[in-house]
Amino acid sequence: MEKETTVPLDHYVTLGRSGLRVSPLCLGAMTFGEDWGWGASEADSKAIIDRYLDLGGNFIDTANLYTKGHSEAIIGDHLGRDSGRRDRVVIATKFFGNLFRGDPNGGGAGRKAMMQQVEHSLRRLKTDYIDLYWMHAWDAHTPIDETLRGLDDLVTSGKVRYVGVSDTPAWKVAQAQTLAELRGWTRFVGLQIEYSLLERTVEGELIPMAQELGLGVTPWSPLKSGVLTGKYRPGNGSDRGPWVDSNLTERNLAVVDELVSWAERLETTPAKLAIAWVQGRPGVTSTILGARRVSQLEENVSALDLELPQDCLDALDAATTPTLPFPCGFLQGTAAFAGNGSTINGTPGVVFPASPEGDHDRY
Repeated sequence: MEKETTVPLDHYVTLGRSGLRVSPLCLGAMTFGEDWGWGASEADSKAIIDRYLDLGGNFIDTANLYTKGHSEAIIGDHLGRDSGRRDRVVIATKFFGNLFRGDPNGGGAGRKAMMQQVEHSLRRLKTDYIDLYWMHAWDAHTPIDETLRGLDDLVTSGKVRYVGVSDTPAWKVAQAQTLAELRGWTRFVGLQIEYSLLERTVEGELIPMAQELGLGVTPWSPLKSGVLTGKYRPGNGSDRGPWVDSNLTERNLAVVDELVSWAERLETTPAKLAIAWVQGRPGVTSTILGARRVSQLEENVSALDLELPQDCLDALDAATTPTLPFPCGFLQGTAAFAGNGSTINGTPGVVFPASPEGDHDRY
């Protein structure tokens, strides 16, 4: 049930294996600007920033590509001109997106592109430094050591404080993190991935990888582009078109029905319940929330007030359990033939029926 919370966003947490303190809910700025045909106006975007900061929030996430660069410019116009105010905020942005048609080096994660993109982002944000610089996605055309060395140079120069990685396979992130440690370069401190009741396949490798390698997880789209608010049905999409319509499947709508049912029982909204579920998952540090209105932001932030009962968690888990890639399913059963009746680290012992009986010296 919901409980009273004075300022929920000021209970800060450190991001991954770093000393960077961030709010448990991050303000996503992909909706800042109407350049994509939907989103918040400049005035509304600035009002949303102000309300988020008033609630104690300090973590704002954007990207060079969002609303064709306008998102960064709105943040810069509102915060960058006041150095004292800007310094209190953790501004995260991303490189990779190409804003220059026909320029092969305008995007991606190569050194030339990265050095150009960071300068453009700094100019739009009206700041001398970026607190957290994300690689927006894996660039299969660029060796990862080139990207890592470039990021390390940006940190050494003072233009970037911390670096993170987004939307990249677990094996590539693990390779990058190991290489950075071996070479003494700046390591990733955060992992940004899509995660929601309708996108749980990340639990197979990405989440365990992040926990093992010291990466704080910052989920995006916890409401699956609004589908988990319960307001969309087939034939009743939104101005975001395929972002919503492609997710209105029979399976997903059954999950929404379950979510709506539990929200009614807990006297809350489906959106708040879905956000609370994500924020409570193992490995998650700060969930990214998008908003086009101040009231929408306030409702979503209040998800921190929810305490989900175990029967609700069990029901949502049963309705959304994902099919994970090999060897995830296989490994779930290995406790039996590894422990063979022994309880290890809290995992109950299960006897492996094909094992021999008797003492060690039987064979």
